Amino acid sequence: MYDVQSIYQPGAIIGFRPGELMRTIFSRSTAAMFLAAIAIQSGLVSAAPVSATELALTPEQDKAVVAAALKHLEAFGGRQPIPGAYIAIYTPGKAPYFKGVGLADLKTKADFQTPDRFRIGSNTKTFVVTVLLQLHDEKLLDLDDPISKFKIGVDVPNGDHITIRQLAEMRSGLFEAYDTKEFNALKFTKTMSISPDKMIGWGVAHKPLFAPGARWNYCNTNYLILGRIIEVVTHDTIGNQIRKRLIEPMGLKETVFPDTFAMPTPYAHGYELDAKGNWEDTSESVSPAITWAAGNMISTVPDMARWVKAYVSGTTNSPASQKERLQCIPIAPNTKMAFGLGVGNSAGWYGYTGGLPGYNTAAYYLPEQDITLITFVTAQKEKPFPGVANCIIRDISRIITPDNVMFTDAPPAKPE
Repeated sequence: MYDVQSIYQPGAIIGFRPGELMRTIFSRSTAAMFLAAIAIQSGLVSAAPVSATELALTPEQDKAVVAAALKHLEAFGGRQPIPGAYIAIYTPGKAPYFKGVGLADLKTKADFQTPDRFRIGSNTKTFVVTVLLQLHDEKLLDLDDPISKFKIGVDVPNGDHITIRQLAEMRSGLFEAYDTKEFNALKFTKTMSISPDKMIGWGVAHKPLFAPGARWNYCNTNYLILGRIIEVVTHDTIGNQIRKRLIEPMGLKETVFPDTFAMPTPYAHGYELDAKGNWEDTSESVSPAITWAAGNMISTVPDMARWVKAYVSGTTNSPASQKERLQCIPIAPNTKMAFGLGVGNSAGWYGYTGGLPGYNTAAYYLPEQDITLITFVTAQKEKPFPGVANCIIRDISRIITPDNVMFTDAPPAKPE
């Protein structure tokens, strides 16, 4: 039914940010080329070796990519730059480009390596939607079913008029569960247990922001509900469904939907600024119960490169449901940025971004040119818009695809 073996052959819209605990804002600028020179002399830039003779980038493009990464790591970093970023570019007929900028571990001074795991945050949502599309293909649900049809354990007000499609498109009008006073009153620990039903209940207890389908607003409550719908329909956990339907058939051996706070080794360490403005390791600080279907998964750059091309190309589900996925609607008037069923589109690039403590990840695919672009950053810095990972992505797209430059629009306005 699904050609899940037709996966990446070498030649990834807004992240998860639960409440004030997950938010970091400030920025400043500096001279990128000066930073590049310092970084190269100090050993801050590393690259995995490649065997092919023709590289994805020219030496001049390579220098420009490094300079762009260094500029944004500095600008979003506070007193000192964000510890690091790992970048990958896959171009048809050329060797993949891998570049580590900064360090994967401040304590050991380790460089980035391709096997390093990262928390991918809201990139998890792309897996959730793909399972939904398969269930739609199997006629176990319909994208236009009202969510009241599914007994998820929470009564969603107006559920008769909110559809699965509107949840996936971020057009339900529901309130953000991670912005509720109940959520922000929690005592967060890495071993804490909380049900998705409870978090959903906190979100839907608030007055909706707008009528279903009236506009777009990024809201993790939508995906908590979608995760529960999948569980009700399949009589299985969302993690098991993602593993059995996607991870195992595609051979994504380094990708997991974890049930513990621990990171599988090897991994790139994630950091957040402490009260004194120093980088604190937060790699293993978040309980998977908190992130769940909204942002729980862990992966590597190579696995995510295969995944983003597969789900954007439609090898994971039927052509009919893929057409539904890629019907991207502008997220606001007078903007080129658009959003479909768990996928963003900017300047022809399709993919997703994720953010949670310690990590900001972006994975995009450009079907027009068969190019995949990945940037994983070791700090959650999503403000100012479009966030550190997407700023690096934007500058790289200027270098490698000047006719398809991402994230040139102003940020979308928040609903009143």
